[in-house]
Amino acid sequence: MSDKYTILIIEDEQHISDFMCNILNSHNYRTIQAYSGKEGISIITSQCPDLIILDLGLPDIDGLAIIA
Repeated sequence: MSDKYTILIIEDEQHISDFMCNILNSHNYRTIQAYSGKEGISIITSQCPDLIILDLGLPDIDGLAIIA
């Protein structure tokens, strides 16, 4: 893979987010982590990731609200 795809992980549990990042990075993906919905929305608008892995049960914003 010559171009790295960027994947945003929005997950409030750091150990889960770190695990997913480690797996994806080992497969040559570029990952960005957000630990809250507000942080995730900010990254979505500024970084424009290729894919988002989203926890629907975030403490600050319902994950479904981020999708809509």
